[in-house]
Amino acid sequence: MKNVLITILAIATMFSCKDAKKENVAENVEIEEYTIEQFMDNENAFANGFSADKSKVLITSNRSGIYNMYTTPATGGELKPVTASDSASIFGISYFPEDDRILYRMDGNGDEIYKIFMMDGDKVTRLTPETNVRALFRGWAKDGKSFFYGSNERDSKYMDHYEMDISDFSSKMIYKNEDGMDFGGMSEDRKYVALIKPVNTNDVDLFILNTETNERTKVNDNLSNNSPQDFSPDGKSFYFTTDDGGEFSYVMKYDLENGTKEKIMEKDWDINGFYFTRNGKYRVTFTNADAANELEVVEVASGENVTFPTFENKKINSVSFSRDESMAILSVGGSHTPTDSYAYDLSTKEQYRLTDNLNDEIDGDHLVSAEVIRYESFDGLEIPAIYYVPKQASVTNKVPALVWVHGGPGGQSRQGFNSTIQYLVNHGYAILAVNNRGSSGYGKTFFKMDDQNHGDKDLKDCIAGKDWLAQQDVIDGEKIGILGGSYGGYMTMAALTYAPEEFDVGVNIFGVTNWLRTLKSIPPWWESFKEALYTEMGDPNTADSIRLRAISPLFHTQNVTKPLIVLQGAQDPRVLKVESDEIVEGVKKNGVPVEYVLFEDEGHGFVKKENQIKAYSSILKFLDKYLKGEGLEVMDEKNNESVEIDADS
Repeated sequence: MKNVLITILAIATMFSCKDAKKENVAENVEIEEYTIEQFMDNENAFANGFSADKSKVLITSNRSGIYNMYTTPATGGELKPVTASDSASIFGISYFPEDDRILYRMDGNGDEIYKIFMMDGDKVTRLTPETNVRALFRGWAKDGKSFFYGSNERDSKYMDHYEMDISDFSSKMIYKNEDGMDFGGMSEDRKYVALIKPVNTNDVDLFILNTETNERTKVNDNLSNNSPQDFSPDGKSFYFTTDDGGEFSYVMKYDLENGTKEKIMEKDWDINGFYFTRNGKYRVTFTNADAANELEVVEVASGENVTFPTFENKKINSVSFSRDESMAILSVGGSHTPTDSYAYDLSTKEQYRLTDNLNDEIDGDHLVSAEVIRYESFDGLEIPAIYYVPKQASVTNKVPALVWVHGGPGGQSRQGFNSTIQYLVNHGYAILAVNNRGSSGYGKTFFKMDDQNHGDKDLKDCIAGKDWLAQQDVIDGEKIGILGGSYGGYMTMAALTYAPEEFDVGVNIFGVTNWLRTLKSIPPWWESFKEALYTEMGDPNTADSIRLRAISPLFHTQNVTKPLIVLQGAQDPRVLKVESDEIVEGVKKNGVPVEYVLFEDEGHGFVKKENQIKAYSSILKFLDKYLKGEGLEVMDEKNNESVEIDADS
């Protein structure tokens, strides 16, 4: 639950700045540094599902510069535009179950106040209220005659549960949320609704509501992290994951009639996904295995694992099925290559590539695969991290490096493709994406280790990561910076204020700098999570405010001595623009180099290509100047004057 506060920074395009070729000293091969325009010709396209007759697949893609919808034949082919927005991004939800109408969602340039729309040919209809009402799609009814969604139209603080009939688009409320609960699923007969109540950022109470009797039953016995997964196809059982009595989440089956429970599946890592396909033919399980997805699909009747095609140097990260369960969409990728979508016929075993997201001008061999490493922190705790080494790096060609901190609190850097990381690595920067204490995926003891301890031990884990980097024989230990977004941006500013001599530069991407204000100004629809968040971070309305002020970098800007760049979206509802405005103003008073990149039409994450180009090329230029030292002012001894060295000289 911790990662609800501030989402993990996930930027889905790749970037670069200049045409150049460098010799890889270690391997004697040439590595091209691609232009940012070439990287921006990479596409982030992903499938939203099959049409009713399975002849087409709905695709969301940013090929136009922002996200729009497209269709493509299920056997592969050209993407045909469905929408042509040039302002707010449009994200596909699905085709209608029995025809070619389409559901999609759109917000106001990143404000996260989503609306649900229907497209019927050229006609667009908004299906949910327009003004300051947030609506989230929650799935189709099994018969395809209606869909479910959450909405805070009754009370901005609470998301009620609705059903919309697609014959006349009338809505009815199924569950009125007056107790600060979060929705966790519903049985097909609408009799049972799963509800969760966060206790703290790890532990969650799980309830089953009988909508006929209005009786609510608590499912978990002990304080633990419980996550609703799915109701059984016959409607008699409910499945959930829990870490009760263990470090990692496993799957439990709950009998809805008599309340008995049994453990049905356990792995060596967190099971973070478990569900049945629409007709119950297949059971799908996802496991978070050392920061990578492991997928298992079982045919329920036979108990046999479904065998999917293999892909060289890639793996299947996720799968979704057609309504009749005869076809599947596979998401396939790796840490070194963008994720693509494939259609797969389960009977004929034929596969069809639907997207090809890597730009033809980019040689995939020039991109870098991630390596999972572990290092000891200041107190001997083992810290996992994801390590990327530029192919240019060698003992005789040492490279600068960055400690990369994920979002959260409680997020996790994973082994999937990250275009921003690849962009920086392509230009000669090693990256160590640390999963400091408090990160998810490594057991609940590790997860809780940063509770009310932010800016201290989690920061020391990042510093230990820097020290580990400095010991690597291909890294220039005198040139190591820190970079992060959201909570990672907070860690950047914590490093520059509380340990000002440890890192050489800081990159703060919409980072929290004043916890007092952030905790008081969280979006109203987070009401159900607010108390749990206060349990972890502290309540800004109590004596906790003293500690929260002490760990807020805004009040310690006088300590900053190293160059800083800050990036921010003006529409961000999670980390307000004023956070970045004030941190920039404060650091400038020190005479320290500060750059500020602000986007009026972005929120918590940059999704428009032109903004991504500006944002990440600005970061690279900043790093080249202040970390590589290619544009720093130096003393001209002859004239006793400072002059600037051109980065390309």
